[in-house]
Amino acid sequence: MKTVVKNNVKIYGTAITAIILLFCGIIISISVGAADIDAGLVLKSLFETNPSKEQLIIQTLRLPRAIIGVLVGANLAVAGALMQAITRNSLASPQVFGVNAGASLFIVMVFAFLPNLSPSFLVIAAFIGAAAGGITVYSFASGGGMTHVKLALAGIAVHFLLSSLTQSVIIFSEQAKDVLYWLVGAVNGKTWTHVSLILPWSLTGLFVAILFSRSISILVLGESTAQGLGQQVGRIRILAGLLVIILAGSSVAVAGPVGFIGLIVPHIARKLVGGDYRRIIPFSALFGALLLVYADILARFIAYPFESPVGIVTALIGAPFFLYLARKGRNIKQ
Repeated sequence: MKTVVKNNVKIYGTAITAIILLFCGIIISISVGAADIDAGLVLKSLFETNPSKEQLIIQTLRLPRAIIGVLVGANLAVAGALMQAITRNSLASPQVFGVNAGASLFIVMVFAFLPNLSPSFLVIAAFIGAAAGGITVYSFASGGGMTHVKLALAGIAVHFLLSSLTQSVIIFSEQAKDVLYWLVGAVNGKTWTHVSLILPWSLTGLFVAILFSRSISILVLGESTAQGLGQQVGRIRILAGLLVIILAGSSVAVAGPVGFIGLIVPHIARKLVGGDYRRIIPFSALFGALLLVYADILARFIAYPFESPVGIVTALIGAPFFLYLARKGRNIKQ
């Protein structure tokens, strides 16, 4: 009984701390930039409207940017958690397994060959590309029996192949040259149009992921165990795969292929709240938002007062973490 109470206190304490840090991060994100704005004025502007220049900056530039950071971070973290669950591979993430690269390739192709299409079509293109990348990796890895090493190697190989194709399209297309900055992963310059583009997909994907988190937890126990407990393993995997496509694809369509969020955050969540995906998924969403918001703040100081893509910061954090996991060779705890 005492252990249960202690665990609950730890979990609630972790959630409250993370929420407070996220709120503080959003305020800092809105305050810091080429034109610094007082935090008190930021708080006031969220509840009052006035015609000042600061209010205009907050409402049209800084606030939508912060919201995009929250949504993209949450999406990619939950997508990574789902991929690690259905593959039972601690190295799984949308970036490592070609999902982000596939979405990026199809979006760049739309920029190059269909530049007049509406922004909403970019999301559909991202979904198709994400599915193509993920299916390609799975097809290569499943030949002759799937292993964690084969899955990781196939993912990395397909990622580099798709990235090379993306760069080739950019080189030979004048229309696609403007996406180089976006390809690193960036949330700056986003408007309420981008928020409205990603918000429905994010809310739907995150809600369904939380709703089916119990089934995901059972799936991690092993296919035979899950079937013995009455779970329809095939349907759960298909649903989880669709959620990964929705969450990662919509994020790439808006912010580019921001790397390593989906790899790092599920491990942090698992370490802090245990192996139950009823906790891992919502906490991954929370920690993912937290990580990307603060990474975006740090990115502003790389070449201050000029903007730098947030993908630079996530890569600096994530690449050593990936090497650490590869060296340890640890799988998800059962």
